[in-house]
Order: sequence, then structure tokens, then C-alpha cells
Amino acid sequence: MAATAAGLCEFIDASPSPFHVCATVAEALRAAGYTELAETEAWPAAGKFFTVRAGSLVTWDSTGDSHQPFRVIGAHTDSPNLRVKQHPDRVVAGWQVVALQPYGGAWLNSWLDRDLGVSGRLSVRDGVGVSHRLVRIDEPILRVPQLAIHLAEDRKSVTLDPQRHVNAVWAAGEGCGSFVGYVAKRAGVAADDVLGFDLMTHDLAPSRLAGLDDQFVSAPRLDNQTSCYAGVDALLAAGPRGHLPVLALFDHEEVGSSSDHGAQSELLLTTLERIVLAAGGDREDFLRRMAGSMVASADMAHATHPNYPDRHEPGHPIAINGGPVLKTQPNLRYATDGRTAAAFALACRQAGVALQRYEHRADLPCGSTIGPITSARTGIATVDVGAPQLAMHSARELMGAADVAAYSAALQAFLAPQ
Repeated sequence: MAATAAGLCEFIDASPSPFHVCATVAEALRAAGYTELAETEAWPAAGKFFTVRAGSLVTWDSTGDSHQPFRVIGAHTDSPNLRVKQHPDRVVAGWQVVALQPYGGAWLNSWLDRDLGVSGRLSVRDGVGVSHRLVRIDEPILRVPQLAIHLAEDRKSVTLDPQRHVNAVWAAGEGCGSFVGYVAKRAGVAADDVLGFDLMTHDLAPSRLAGLDDQFVSAPRLDNQTSCYAGVDALLAAGPRGHLPVLALFDHEEVGSSSDHGAQSELLLTTLERIVLAAGGDREDFLRRMAGSMVASADMAHATHPNYPDRHEPGHPIAINGGPVLKTQPNLRYATDGRTAAAFALACRQAGVALQRYEHRADLPCGSTIGPITSARTGIATVDVGAPQLAMHSARELMGAADVAAYSAALQAFLAPQ
């Protein structure tokens, strides 16, 4: 596996939900000789492994020196979208409507008038227990229609109410039955056996190369599946060279990470400790290795927008296809400090790629990442990095095609510094 813009497009199209991201990554890992471990089982001393908890995945290569400190790439599997409510069925003005709920900081207007499919996970009765089944319908069954300009109070814009204005039509008239029942049937499951679900919409337009000479990647979920894709490529290419490489992909970053498998959970900490314990180490060994470890919080970065250059810090222009981005923010919306900035700068030099440095305008609120959370939760020094893009949190986003390989190369060098 070598990171390419076309490969990123294939990865994204295979991964419409966080659960599918984990399945796509797991397939690549198995093909590279990695073995899945259940958290309820005893773990072997050394090898290439991964473990999955719902929409999150942690993978590592401990075939080298078992006493090495960790180098960790952290990213997230979730993206802003519209998710199916628990009682979604509505009939409004003769339309059969599916009630949707915005997830994360979705840029709502970008979801209007798009052909939407449905993906996610069904939790179903399986004998006396429960099993979880991935589901994916890549057909235009849902659509959130825009209000006609003739009906708008202000013909220049419409303010969207997330409760009333982002529900989707899927049939006309009544009597078409339950939407969840329809999804269950498509998944080959009896509707009565569905005990729970995590369903979300996804844009059906395929990812593709765009612009003059295919300079760009136009795709949904670039934030942050680009980092997941580049991170897997970097892990498989790096190998254990002086550090034990780890890739941690977390769900729920877009809503604060406070879940049993988000970045605020014990998932990364317990995984790292179990790696040490499985190799025969003790708590003291674990704490010493943590002190020598480092995390790269990999999340996308804002490229300077050609139509809104005034919205960016004038001293820090960020170019598409200009290389990876080092993100700093003195009020700790990003976790980077001088120590970790230097480590990533060295990684870029080692990889032979250009490095860009991002600062947010001081008079605008700054977004955040898993970086500060991971740093505080683990005590590991952390750097925030990304690849530049436009239209962040839109249903469809844009990045530079050349930045895909450069981003992966920098992350690989971070995992295996020379």
C-alpha cells in the first residue's frame, strides 16, 4: 500500500460511516499480516495486531524491541453528517419523511438537494445475545430538498433550523412502512430483531480527482478520513525502528470525544499498557515508556480560501499541494509546543516534504482536535498536524492530490525517526 490520491478516493468511497472506516482499515491490516485481538482475551507478547471497539480502532507493530517508547498517530473516524433519529417516521403534507439529526458541526446548507444513501450499524437479536451488522444502502433513497427561492422571506439566503429543515423525503403518501424496517430488510434482517441502530446519511457522489491535470481531490469526509488513510499507509511502511509504532483511530471527535471509545476514553491508555504487560513489563516499565513517547494528532487543516482570504491569519498562508501543516494555538486548542513542533519538522525533513505552519486568526474562535485531549489524558507530548483543505465540514470537501502522499510520508517519518 502506497498513499495516492486515487487510493484515498477508494478508501473514502468504501467507508461511509465510522464503522465502515474500521472495517476498511481492518481489511488492509489483515492483508499486511496483522491479527485482530478481542479486548476480552489475553494478548500475545509480540506481533502485529489491532483491536476494534465500535467505531474506533487501535493497531500496533510490536515485532521489534519490546522496551521501545511509543510513537502514536491519532486520528478520528467520524465526520459531520445527518443521522437518523430513533423514531424517524413522519408524514408531513402528504410526504413520507425521515427525521434526521445533525451530527457534529455539519455545514447544513451543503447537505441540501443531494442524493443521500444510508449507512451504519444495526444491533440485532442473535439467539439469546446481540450481534452487530454493518449496513450500507448506496441508492438515492433520501433527499433534503431546498426551499424554492420564490418562497423565501429573504431571496439572498435561508436560515436552516436543524429541527425542522433537514428532514429527508423518501416516499409520497402514507403506508410505505417503517424506515428502519426498510433498512433492516435491505440488510437481510427481520425488522423485529433490530434492537438498536446507529444510522447516518452519506452523499452518493463518488470521490474523484478534479481540477486542471487532476490537481485536487473532491470527496466527502476528507476531514478526517484522509488522516486515517495516510496513517494506515504510514504505519504499514514504517515498521518498528527505534520506537513502537501505533495508530489510534477514534470515533466521536466531532462531538467532543467523550464516549467509551472516543479520545477521552481509556482506549488508548489501556491498549498501550496492555502492550507493555503482554511483553512482560510492569507498571514502572509502562510509565517510563510513556515518558519517552510522542503523539501526532493528525487532523485536517484550513487552506487559505481564495474567496475569503481575509478570514485567515495574514502571516500564515497555507497552500493546497504545499505540504503537511503544523498547527499551533497558544490557548491550547492545538497541543503543539516547541518540543513537538521540532520533532515533526525533523520528520518532514527526513521525508523530503515541505512543512507549512498554521496559526488561526486571533479574533476568530479556533476549532480543536483530539490533540489536547490525548495529551492531557495520557501525559504524552503531542503535536497537531494535518493536510490542507477547503470546505471543511461540508458534505463535500476539497484538498490537493499531491498532499496525500506528502502527508503520509511525513507521518511515516514521524513513526520511524532516523
